Amino acid sequence: MGDRIGVIGVGNMGAAMAARLLERGFDVAVRDIRNEAEQPLLAAGARRAASPLAAAQSCTTILIVVVDAHQIDTVLGGNDGLLPGLNPNHLVLLQSTIAPADAARLAASVAERGAHVLDAPISGGPARARAGQLSMMVAGSDAAFDRAHAVLDALAARVFRVGAAPGLGATMKLVNNLLAGVYLAAGAEAFAIGRAAGLAPETMAQVFAASSGQSWILDDRLARLIAGDERPRAQMHILAKDLRLAVDLARSVGKDTALGTATSALFAAAVAAGLTDADDSELIAFAAR
Repeated sequence: MGDRIGVIGVGNMGAAMAARLLERGFDVAVRDIRNEAEQPLLAAGARRAASPLAAAQSCTTILIVVVDAHQIDTVLGGNDGLLPGLNPNHLVLLQSTIAPADAARLAASVAERGAHVLDAPISGGPARARAGQLSMMVAGSDAAFDRAHAVLDALAARVFRVGAAPGLGATMKLVNNLLAGVYLAAGAEAFAIGRAAGLAPETMAQVFAASSGQSWILDDRLARLIAGDERPRAQMHILAKDLRLAVDLARSVGKDTALGTATSALFAAAVAAGLTDADDSELIAFAAR
């Protein structure tokens, strides 16, 4: 079915995206530094790429779904990195949440090889990724965007073209995640106050979901907390990292972000308390301590 697709980084999000692409009939190769992360996808029909270079040699579209810019640098660089294998037939999607300057820099290094590139961070979580219901914030050339239609259609319910310059996708994602973090932190604070004052958690969750305090992230995380579901879909350190980047972005454009700074500090405290790899829904319980 068209391009062969390589997915580099098959953690919670990357694995769900690769599984979705396999289900839609794409020829998919996967690469992760953890062999155990690759195994379920190999069992489902994916091929294994021995290195990022091998992914470039066997695929024409590459999705990079790692944690941060440092990991993308590792994927791209070195003798076994992606860059030496790229040519004008390739399309690369940078799908991690990173600083806008890093997105622009990394996209430029891909473009120098003649390849098409999109700054295309993702939002929605693993369940939506698996269902093809992601939101994507995409920046890049018309030619790159045209090349990406098939894979975007398979993975995303909403695709937002935010501009031509790589870095604008990253900017949009950080602004969005700043809102998500603030909503979750505010919800955690309201939940803690309500519980201390005698309200039942289930009642608060129902009222929040049906009233003016509603937010998708609070509904989703409260449901997990109340159900006792501690499986880490969105690890605490991920949103903590995103919030640091969002605060840095605000400072770089001369804007104050008192709420963002306070929220970032709360997430940092949760990470420092040992919740690094916990689901970020645990912020609600942490704030209630």
